Amino acid sequence: MTTHQPSALELDRRAYRQGRSRQSVLVAIGSTLAFAVIVWVTIINTPGWASVQQMFFDPEVALQALPRVWDGFLLNLQVLGLSVITVALFALLLATLRTLPGPVFFPLRVLAAAYTDLFRGLPFIIVLYVFGFGIPALTNTRIPLWVLGVVCVTLTYSAYVAEVIRAGIDAVHPSQRLAARALGLNYGQSLRRVVLPQAVRKVTPPLMNDFVAMQKDVGLISILGAVDAVRAAQIETNLIYNFTPYVVAGVLFVLLAIPTIRLTDWYTARVREREQAGAIL
Repeated sequence: MTTHQPSALELDRRAYRQGRSRQSVLVAIGSTLAFAVIVWVTIINTPGWASVQQMFFDPEVALQALPRVWDGFLLNLQVLGLSVITVALFALLLATLRTLPGPVFFPLRVLAAAYTDLFRGLPFIIVLYVFGFGIPALTNTRIPLWVLGVVCVTLTYSAYVAEVIRAGIDAVHPSQRLAARALGLNYGQSLRRVVLPQAVRKVTPPLMNDFVAMQKDVGLISILGAVDAVRAAQIETNLIYNFTPYVVAGVLFVLLAIPTIRLTDWYTARVREREQAGAIL
């Protein structure tokens, strides 16, 4: 049995690729070192860095504030977990209403469009003020702050997510609907079994980006008076006159977002590779 031997041309190609790889590694190392030197010269090796480090990056203060900030962060996680469910359900309802065919559903389409336009235009902080304080005043009842937080997050982010889902529904080719109707499925069945699975798969990356944004905005429920991570950091800062607790809260939110961000990047790259597989010769 003869062993396959690569041609001279193939050997040259392999040597070229190896050389380019080594060159890329060296360039990356050099640029990283240059960046580190710039940071050290312009930030660390300055007269004010010691004061900044003491006021924002004090390890002792960080350890002291961590238990209270963590307890508040658990409230943020609770609001986030419930909001994911409520936003998904309400956004799916809005997207379905916006895509209903026929003139009889025109009022529903207009109402759904007006809702998405309103809450995509309103800053989230205004939604918190208007609804977070307005609902208890209107009903004259004491409502738990985490419930108000979930309501405000749902009102705002359901508008964004609904538009993403609607775009996914519109991106599904009409032949899919026609094929489903030809098989005897009604509108609801074709939407649930044929259109929505394809639509969600198409818009998963932007939906995950909305989820990352929602993770950050749940920190604003401190405006309502809830002792979440941000409010706990504010309390600690007022007690010790040091801003390190805010950095601790920020680090917790970043650690929460990083897995979702990396998962989004991975899934986006996988979709891109799958779509471009047939175009590479």
